[in-house]
Amino acid sequence: MTKIKLTDNLSLSQIIRGFWRLDTWELSTDELIDNMKSSIDLGVTSFDTAEIYADTLCESQIGEAFAKDPALRGKVELISKTGIYKQEINGKSFGYYNTTYDRIVRSCKESLQRLHTDYLDLYLIHREDPLLDPWEAGRAMLDLKKEGLIKEIGVSNFDPFKFDAMNKAVDGALVTNQIEWNPVCFEHFNSGMMDYLTVNKIHPMIWSPLAGGRLFQEDDLQCKKAMDKIKEIAERHNCEPDTIVYAWIMYHPVQAMPIVGSRKVERIEFAVKAMDVKLEHYEWYEIYAASGQQQIR
Repeated sequence: MTKIKLTDNLSLSQIIRGFWRLDTWELSTDELIDNMKSSIDLGVTSFDTAEIYADTLCESQIGEAFAKDPALRGKVELISKTGIYKQEINGKSFGYYNTTYDRIVRSCKESLQRLHTDYLDLYLIHREDPLLDPWEAGRAMLDLKKEGLIKEIGVSNFDPFKFDAMNKAVDGALVTNQIEWNPVCFEHFNSGMMDYLTVNKIHPMIWSPLAGGRLFQEDDLQCKKAMDKIKEIAERHNCEPDTIVYAWIMYHPVQAMPIVGSRKVERIEFAVKAMDVKLEHYEWYEIYAASGQQQIR
């Protein structure tokens, strides 16, 4: 498995394991440990979660696995995220953001407790906060890094303007932006984020590379157009459509790291096989234009 070097202090497996749906996997702690080990055996050693996933339950379940098999933690790079919260108001749940200094520091320490670990390899601000003070949030992230509670820092779902503001506030210490990208989502191409990351040699993590499974829905016209082309290319390469999508993402010079969110080991295997697929240059553009959203002029 290729490792993507983010800093001298941290490299991640180019395929990352996502645990945002862990609460629905219905695995015992022992089964989760075995599932994690299968991922590690495939070279997928970077694990991504967040405190908001299932209202902290996903972090807790991962922590139970680490507590039961302490050796497991040393075999993985652990990533979590902060900044999204819920508040009960008149019996209804209201979601909001909080990236203030005290909240970030408190959240990190709470995540460490749930995860049964002394440190995170990578800590991200989860979403763009309209009230983001990059200097305050940046100070919190850098202080956590100085304390040894996190190795490296980054953000998630930031546009180029907020990313640049935050990066200036931390003296260029951001090592990634975890963003959505798939054959029917080009937000970060159109915003200029991909260009920013590429020229600055910052490698993004990619969530929802299969559009959360939506790519396989026949009743979604954009997805059907994209998948018809992906299947055609998959036949040329004698592999699964999933594999082609992961190969397409990793073909880009930004050296993106797609996140696999399935509990099924075979789905991880499909992603890993993409490392050996050699797309033709024109095939990348076939997928880029397939849904009809992007034009080649």
